[in-house]
Amino acid sequence: MTKKVGIVGAGTAGLHLALYLQKHGVEATIFTDRQIDEYKGMRLLNTVAHHSVTVRREVELGVDHWPSNEYGYFGHYYYIGGPQPLTFYGDLEEPSRAVDYRIYQPKLMEDFVNRGGDLRVTEIRHDDVATLAQKFDVLVVCTGKGPFGQMFKHQPAHSPFGQPQRALCVGLFKGIGPTPTRAVTMYFSPGAGEMIEIPTWSFGGLVNALVIENHFGGDLEVLSKIKYDENPRAFLDQLLEKLRKHYPTCAERIDEKEFDLANGPLDILQGGVTPTVRNSHVRLDDGKLVVALGDVHAVVDPVLGQGANMASYAAFILGEEIVKHEVFDDRFIEHVDLRRQDRVLGATRWTNYMMQNLQAGTPSLLEYIGEVSQKRPLADRFTDNFNYPERQWDCFASPERMRAWCAQNGAAPLRGSQPQLVRANA
Repeated sequence: MTKKVGIVGAGTAGLHLALYLQKHGVEATIFTDRQIDEYKGMRLLNTVAHHSVTVRREVELGVDHWPSNEYGYFGHYYYIGGPQPLTFYGDLEEPSRAVDYRIYQPKLMEDFVNRGGDLRVTEIRHDDVATLAQKFDVLVVCTGKGPFGQMFKHQPAHSPFGQPQRALCVGLFKGIGPTPTRAVTMYFSPGAGEMIEIPTWSFGGLVNALVIENHFGGDLEVLSKIKYDENPRAFLDQLLEKLRKHYPTCAERIDEKEFDLANGPLDILQGGVTPTVRNSHVRLDDGKLVVALGDVHAVVDPVLGQGANMASYAAFILGEEIVKHEVFDDRFIEHVDLRRQDRVLGATRWTNYMMQNLQAGTPSLLEYIGEVSQKRPLADRFTDNFNYPERQWDCFASPERMRAWCAQNGAAPLRGSQPQLVRANA
């Protein structure tokens, strides 16, 4: 039996699925509204880190064009502000990596096409879905744009928010000095917001992504509203003022004469994300199966860097099940759902928990942070488990689990409170 799969959307989920199917002899067709050569001139798509579990999938697909030992980062610094700021560090077992998606996505599209893949640049409207689905055994929708998101009803039990929980300001910047070890830094300013600083490879080389998550009504919300295009100097001055106040360990590494958007005015995004989990599939009137994947299935706030990684994981699960099955019925989608839901829901629940409880200063979370900051084995385990959000949720699902996790994982000898510096220039 020759299987044919249609994929609407050429983000990480769609590309990883298409490349997986291509590798395993399944005919896949990608539909996208973007030409490969359009990406260089586009506004920043997002700021995404791929954890080592995702990098390993890229190695399997033959698309690891940015080896992590050269392009990656090796751990996380943590900064929690307050009267007595708290700082600590945790190692990753294997490096993670961040590449500007305006470079990453067109490169993988080229890989797919160069290997004989069918990539069609055309606008697919909601009204086209039924006709399109008739041409394939399975149609996969990977974009939540417009009416596509409305095809799949949201799941209230896993979608507690009806609006964004943070006012976002996200950009790529130059003029920020390196940390001793190349690493992500996660900053927390109680009552005001969070910020994730990610070493990211862009058009001119290594730059710093700042994912600035601002509480609505707080001192930092202005960063989501002030426009760089209207007055670049005013924007940068306002940003520098807020960084000095809320994230001083970042501000002290900034050369204010050099500090600016890395590649120009297109390197910034402002807005918000409403965390949502939707139904995994729909049946059309003729019985054809349409499967949700990527952001149309589950979207999380970027504060913990889980979105693209869970999308890649889910794409591989879907690909494996398509390869294994000859009939695409309710039992097929049941296999898919049972295998991917723990990670997808783990990422969703853990992200939502952290956003809500960091802002509230929940005592059990503060106790947990205190333990992790004092015991390097806990910090290392917590950091590496960014690869495994279901393991993080195993820890954070209740105060009792958090205390048990600390007791179980904190028994190894301490390795010291300072990060290892052997990778500083890697």
